[in-house]
Amino acid sequence: MTVLSLASILAESARRSPDKTAVVERTPEGDVAITYADLWRDARRVAAGLAAQGLGPGSRVGLIGPNVTDFVRCYYGVLALGGVVVPVPSLLNADEATYLVEHSGAELVLHHEQLAEVGSGAARAAGIPAHPMAGFAADAEPVATLATREAEDPAVIFYTSGTTGRPKGAVLTHLNLVMNATANAFDANPIGRDDVVMGCLPLFHTFGQSVSMNGSFRAGATLLLQPRFDAAGAVEMMSGLGATMFFGVPTMYVQLLAAARAGGPDLVLPTLGTCVSGGASLPVAVLEEFEEVFGTAVYEGYGLSETSPTASVNQPWFGTRAGTVGHPIWGVEVEVAEETVEDRIELLPAGELGEIVIRGHCVFAGYLDDPEATAAAIVDGWFRTGDIGRKDDEGFIAIVDRKKDLIIRGGFNVYPREVEEVLARHDGVAQVAVIGVADPEKGEEICAVVVAAPGTTLDPDELVLWARERLGRHKYPRLVHVVDELPLGPSHKVLKRELRQRFSG
Repeated sequence: MTVLSLASILAESARRSPDKTAVVERTPEGDVAITYADLWRDARRVAAGLAAQGLGPGSRVGLIGPNVTDFVRCYYGVLALGGVVVPVPSLLNADEATYLVEHSGAELVLHHEQLAEVGSGAARAAGIPAHPMAGFAADAEPVATLATREAEDPAVIFYTSGTTGRPKGAVLTHLNLVMNATANAFDANPIGRDDVVMGCLPLFHTFGQSVSMNGSFRAGATLLLQPRFDAAGAVEMMSGLGATMFFGVPTMYVQLLAAARAGGPDLVLPTLGTCVSGGASLPVAVLEEFEEVFGTAVYEGYGLSETSPTASVNQPWFGTRAGTVGHPIWGVEVEVAEETVEDRIELLPAGELGEIVIRGHCVFAGYLDDPEATAAAIVDGWFRTGDIGRKDDEGFIAIVDRKKDLIIRGGFNVYPREVEEVLARHDGVAQVAVIGVADPEKGEEICAVVVAAPGTTLDPDELVLWARERLGRHKYPRLVHVVDELPLGPSHKVLKRELRQRFSG
């Protein structure tokens, strides 16, 4: 039996650097810091409190809260008990949260006071107890040490976005998450003990949880927490507290650029050594402008909830290439397979377009109580991502698009990302999402939904003509809609399904 616990990430840093600041949380009353020793003590108190409720190793606990220290304390408390964390996205409504709590088999819910109605309501509907995170087990005698778990035991159940139905519970093991945090912190884009990491990404999401939080703690760095992402506030916090690293999704990079422009010449920008983007494709135009304005390199990466999440990323060792997601992280294979063959994996040579497949320590154990979906997703030991991409002769991986986002116009395949990359270079475009809408003649028509850059007015007809000059006849959008903002999900990804529903008529 191989023993391993995700809780050891915090426990070991508390043992090695007890007086080092682990977290600084921004609150209305000011910044509140906590050391590694105190955070680990508080986590062990949570474990004791959960044990007093009758929970033990293997028990599943729902956590719903913003990016606050209480979330971190409760997260590692569940793990120290030997339990399984079920993160509940904070933007879900009561019915959606109830489904996650019930489907996961959670035995208890810990919620932040701002989300008490949703958290307690979901628990009540599921017939289980709920408690506020703040003050939970604050006076309990901490458990002596973390519970022993096997490396392949479940640690966290992440629920997918459910774009084609009910969300599925991706079961991640202690081995998955310890290895992903370790590979990110020490190999891919190394985090040092003296680094200060900006934690804007939601901690309920795999990117924020595994890369920002677990990666920072694995290295013994300091994590800055902003309860809810605000670009201007993030710039000020990073500058004031000396942030050296930033992890974010593309919409955050767009908003940080807007905040930098709005701040004027007196705005003090942070001195960032490393920035990593993931969660969705980062337009090359945004990457280039961010690097110029903030004076730092942006390393774009790729992963999914089912891969812990990081599978590949641009890394200093290999150099960077804009428009790609770099090379696989240590111990992981990322290849391209024939997408039309479902019952086996047929790998394709460099340069050919196909489905991205992943194999290695990052691949999840399967979907909770869904053997059919698991069997369809993991074939011959490879995880089928549903993403289309290619690998070049130097090993750089490029994600072209999601299979489900492919637009077929008049028999021609059009990948939205290619169109988005071009439109993002228009001076009047701040954000863009390209979708396919039903068309009686072509089957699907290309539709661009755009947010205008501050201080500009976009003429849809002018943008169509501009795009026509820069894209093939089958690729340029015939339809353009200008909106105030794009709909975003809990992890700040653009919800294209909502755009399709809105504009398909």
